[in-house]
Amino acid sequence: MTAGRRYPTSSPVRFSLVGAVAAAAAAAAASFPLPFASALAMTASSSGGGGGLPGGGAGGSALSSLPLDLLSSHANAYAAAHGLQIETKKLPPPASASDDDEDAIGASSSLSSSPSSYQSAPVSLLPNAYPSEMFARARSLAVPFNELVDRISRDGPFLRETLGGDVSDADRFTGKLLELYEGIYGDDDGADAEERGKFARGADRMGIQRSDYMLNEASTSASASCGDSSNNSGGADGGGGGGRKKYELKQVELNTIAASFAGLASNAAGMHRYLTSRFSDEAGDFLRENAGAVAGGTSHDDDDIPEDGEIGVPENPALVRLPRAMNVAHERYLERFPDSAEGARSPAVLFVVQEGETNTVDQRMIEFALWENHGVPVVRMSLTAAGDDAHLRLDEDTGALYVQEGKYSPNGGGRKEVSLVYYRAGYAPTDYPDGYDDGIEWRGREKIERGRCAKCPNLGYHLAGTKKVQQELARPGALERFFPSSSSKDEEGGGGVDGEGEEEKVKAMRGAFAGLYSLGSDAAASDLDAVRDALGGGDGRYVLKPQREGGGYNYYGKDLAEKIRSNVNIDDDTDDSSSSSSSSVIALGKNLAEFILMERLFPPRQTAVLLRGGKVEGAGDSISELGCFGTIVADKEGRTVCNEYGGWILRTKFENVDEGGVASGFATLSSPYLC
Repeated sequence: MTAGRRYPTSSPVRFSLVGAVAAAAAAAAASFPLPFASALAMTASSSGGGGGLPGGGAGGSALSSLPLDLLSSHANAYAAAHGLQIETKKLPPPASASDDDEDAIGASSSLSSSPSSYQSAPVSLLPNAYPSEMFARARSLAVPFNELVDRISRDGPFLRETLGGDVSDADRFTGKLLELYEGIYGDDDGADAEERGKFARGADRMGIQRSDYMLNEASTSASASCGDSSNNSGGADGGGGGGRKKYELKQVELNTIAASFAGLASNAAGMHRYLTSRFSDEAGDFLRENAGAVAGGTSHDDDDIPEDGEIGVPENPALVRLPRAMNVAHERYLERFPDSAEGARSPAVLFVVQEGETNTVDQRMIEFALWENHGVPVVRMSLTAAGDDAHLRLDEDTGALYVQEGKYSPNGGGRKEVSLVYYRAGYAPTDYPDGYDDGIEWRGREKIERGRCAKCPNLGYHLAGTKKVQQELARPGALERFFPSSSSKDEEGGGGVDGEGEEEKVKAMRGAFAGLYSLGSDAAASDLDAVRDALGGGDGRYVLKPQREGGGYNYYGKDLAEKIRSNVNIDDDTDDSSSSSSSSVIALGKNLAEFILMERLFPPRQTAVLLRGGKVEGAGDSISELGCFGTIVADKEGRTVCNEYGGWILRTKFENVDEGGVASGFATLSSPYLC
């Protein structure tokens, strides 16, 4: 999640909890990841003994009337009954623990009998108001973005031009992915490359994408519908009043590998539907005030909803549609290779997972749905294990990939052929601990890629989701490379109707792009202008993002400015190196090539009560990020077999927290309450 902060970093956060809850939150802070520990400490320090939101923050009166104990008790019970949980690993005591250290001895005994336990996933107690029109727009973009990823994956020159050179030089991880891609799918390496990639080129391709969006203040002012909002903060100081603001949907990023939380988000939706219907009287005022926060600053009124508009928590089809797409890829494998369906060799789907994974419940939900709905078994394996031929072997004659008999063979049977590989790991350098030079994990990744089975994602899909590609697509004319217009199709002898449809897709996708700027050797004048603005005091208007998935890698504010400043040379008439005038000449350092500069987004704020580990963590101003899943299966020629919207996830965090990953400890799972 990437968003703007309404307060300076050092200003107090407007949380509201009664003193007892605040004290409990402070006491629990040490058990949470650092970002949440900081938030909890601020919760305790900023909460007096009263129950109202200090300073007239949004939703104070409704928040103070919420029966927190009752609602959180039901939320925890629902989470336990429906698997809305995460796994927690029990660690052995430190080596220095003495024999009479009872806590350490107890931990050791517990470890030997139960290495893992489960607790409620981090959630927002109640759903967050979200404009129905904007939700529908985000949902409609899933199909064209799926097509875009598939078309990019087949355009080797584009990926080479965009990610080669200084980007790969500055970011070895991206460079290694591109090297593998070109070695398997490239056209310039002769007969050896042709032989090396012959099975991969003929394989189907599958994608489970998740496009993440935020509502962002538009520069125009208009009368408020649910898609319009007043500025609750009344300006940078967070005071009351202020003019009306229009919000628009803007894309934060497009995730093409290991897009998570489809399972837990589906169960969170069920929990929120239960709470808002079972306790409609108790939660009604709270929900109405939050709806007002995204609908013009006035309380929500059901009479304002169009007759055909959806209200409340929408259904989340993720646990139906993601496994369904996997089954499409699996069934196509059986059709293409009928001999593989015989007897005990009947193929399985391979889940590539991280060692020590804690988000196992979310993954298992997809695994169980795949079996219960389609009868397809799943094998789980790390990249390290996949690199070992004793566990996973590629038949060089047929391209078949086999899970070898032994530790990973399902039900203790013989070897099992693989129809589809689904990655929930492999997106970060830490997933390749054996190193770049013939490391076992990279050998495993290459082995899988070369097989005839479908990959979710293959290397092309993975590279299509990098931040640099996202930035390049925002340049004028870039999308048209993949979606030719009617006129260009006519010039090439193509049809006009399809071209007209392509134009509409381009318009819809481009309308969701935020400002994106290159920091590499291809930086244009507009990119350098953004750098000057960031160095000249506008650092709060941008986010500096590297080629990484997961939370915790971005730069904001003064840290952003310092990171850029330490990697540029400025030729200016002044002696002040801390600023940059519009006439200054800026030379970008090579180390910046792995980053992009992105416009910072400023979504509407609304009140939230967040729970972690089943306990109330805090309450106060929050912001949210909507993710929409999309699934696609395409054949080797690029013909689409299936392509559809796949469900949603909403993540909510306190307004003062910059980063936004749930697994990385920055945000919580929530649901949209459509208005």
